[in-house]
Amino acid sequence: MWALRGLRDGVLTTRWPARPDAWAQSGRGPATVALTRPAAASTLAGLDGLCPTGAIGSAADGSIRLDQGRCVQCGRCVTERPDVFAWTGGPAVARLSRAALIAGDIEEDPAGLAALRASLRSRTSALRRSVHLRHVDAGSDGTEEWEILALLNPVYDVHRLGIFFTASPRHADILLVTGAGARGMTEPLRRTYDAMPEPKIVIAVGTDAVSGGLLAGSYATTGGIAGTVPVDVWLPGSPPAPFAILYALLLAVGRLPVAATRGPAAGGLATGAGGAS
Repeated sequence: MWALRGLRDGVLTTRWPARPDAWAQSGRGPATVALTRPAAASTLAGLDGLCPTGAIGSAADGSIRLDQGRCVQCGRCVTERPDVFAWTGGPAVARLSRAALIAGDIEEDPAGLAALRASLRSRTSALRRSVHLRHVDAGSDGTEEWEILALLNPVYDVHRLGIFFTASPRHADILLVTGAGARGMTEPLRRTYDAMPEPKIVIAVGTDAVSGGLLAGSYATTGGIAGTVPVDVWLPGSPPAPFAILYALLLAVGRLPVAATRGPAAGGLATGAGGAS
C-alpha cells in the first residue's frame, strides 16, 4: 500500500532553496507599508490605535513606519487600510538587525548590512556542512513550536540540508528561541546559551521572541529575548512559516543561494490572503 502511494504521489520533499518553490513564495509574512511617499494628514488620521501591539507609527516628514518585529499578523491594518498597508510575501523576512525590521521609507545601510553579514560569516565559517539546533521555549503560546516541528516532516526534511536537532546545548551550534521571554525562563535560557560551544548563533523565532508581541510590557515577560541572550537573527511572524524558519537558518550560516533572495521572497508584497504556514 505504502509503495503504491509513493509511486502515485512521487517525491514530496521541497527542493528549496536550490530550486524555486511556489509554496515558499506564497507564504504570508508580516504586514508592511505599501505607501511609498510621505502621507498626508488625512491619510495618517485613524492609524493611532489600529495595531494592537502599537507597531504603527510615523516620522516627522509624514512617512509611515511599521515595526514588523511587533506585528502579530492580525490583519487589521491591511483589512481597514489597504491603501497604506499590505502583506509581505515569501520566506525572506528574517533580518540581521532589529532596526532592519522597521518597514517604511527607511533605506537599509548597505555598508552596515555588509559588515553584519561579514561578521556572521566569519563566525560561522566552520558550520557549513553540519549544523545542530537546540530549541528553547521561553514562554511561547505553542504556535512557533508547530512550525519548527514541521521542519522534520517529509515536505521540508531539514536533514537534507545537514541541519539536525540535538537535546544538549553542549552539542548545539544554533539556539532557536521562541516565546516572549517569560521571567521564569530567564536563567534557564541564559544557562543554555552559556553551555553552547563557540561559535554559536541565536535566532529569535517569532514576534513574541523578537519584541514580546501582545505580552510586551507585561510584568511576566522581558518583552522578547534580547535582554537575556544576544540575538544574531531576528525572525518575525506569528508564527513564521517553516520556509521562513529555513531561510533564517540558512541566513545565519551563510548558505543562502542568490536565487533564494530574489523576487517576492526579497520583501515583495503578497496580493493574496495567503496563510502563515
